[in-house]
Amino acid sequence: MHTAIGDMLERVLADRLTRAGVVDAVFARELGERVARFTREGGKRLRSQLVWWSMRACGGDDGATAAVALRVGAALELLQSCALVHDDVMDGATVRRGRPALHADVRELYSSAASPDRAARFGEAAAILAGDLALAWADDVVAETALDPGTAASVRRLWSDMRTEMVAGQFLDLRGQLTGTRSQLEALRAAHLKSALYSVERPLVLGAVVAHADGSTIRALSSTGRCVGMAFQLRDDLDDLFGDPLHTGKSCGGDIREGKPTYLAALAMARAEATGDRPALAVLERALGDANLTAAGLDEVRQVLVRTGARQAVETKIAHLAAEGLRHFDGAAFAAGAKGRLRGLLSAATVPRDLDGPPARPHPAPPAAPVGFATPKETRQ
Repeated sequence: MHTAIGDMLERVLADRLTRAGVVDAVFARELGERVARFTREGGKRLRSQLVWWSMRACGGDDGATAAVALRVGAALELLQSCALVHDDVMDGATVRRGRPALHADVRELYSSAASPDRAARFGEAAAILAGDLALAWADDVVAETALDPGTAASVRRLWSDMRTEMVAGQFLDLRGQLTGTRSQLEALRAAHLKSALYSVERPLVLGAVVAHADGSTIRALSSTGRCVGMAFQLRDDLDDLFGDPLHTGKSCGGDIREGKPTYLAALAMARAEATGDRPALAVLERALGDANLTAAGLDEVRQVLVRTGARQAVETKIAHLAAEGLRHFDGAAFAAGAKGRLRGLLSAATVPRDLDGPPARPHPAPPAAPVGFATPKETRQ
């Protein structure tokens, strides 16, 4: 990659791989290089771009500030690698970004050296370690970034809070699967912690803090990120069922088969109960958590989500949240060119992906990115 974040990632990963090789050559080759490849071949890099454009919108345009923003962005990409690799193990997902998940890749590597069960178990264990390694590298990048004392305290507090929030959200998500909860409030709480804060709000605020933005600007970006981040997660829930796997990079219906306590599922159940739609309830109760759900069964779920109005209700909620987030954003003062680019990223994060290309844009296209920082072209996630 020839983007600025790609160049920074390459430097960071090259350094980490060199250090890993000093520890042990096999470890570096089979685990370290997999973490590096997973991170290099990442999705559309939403989080790192939000840090960058937030920093630029808040007036951070000198070389030292830009370097800090790029390093924080690189750390976020490594943190995302940790989250996704662990998530695939917990969900038993075998495909990520259109390729074998890391644990499935390791399992295949050792399929001829051990029984299928042992190879599978080793693949999962290795993926847990790979996620831990990505997290350690991410923390190292933040810790080794040169910051003035005031900024350092703020950045490290935000970083610490974000990691804890992400783990808490994942725990609530797993707990909801186990208990079979269909509470709309609990689903929104888990989504807020697991994705909304980590994917949008915290990156925006990190960029603003790096640029030494004032309190009112940081509060506006925080409110923006809170709304847009939730809309982003609700869009992801819809894409899981109604999106094209070629663009989402993963199989359709994973949330249903795993019995995830999404707001979409909780809302459909509540609406079916309220209207006495027993056939709809029967479909949902049978399908949620059925790991062997067929394509036909998944189609039945889609029909129920449309018939109960749950799909449209979530679309409406996404639109409301996105509009509210942009209202907060538009009320703040930002550097003109970067403001348009950041607004475009926020808008694009909440719309469905077209069958033939990148997300549709409900707002005018933002100004072109400066040389060295590409627009998002890769898959969601």
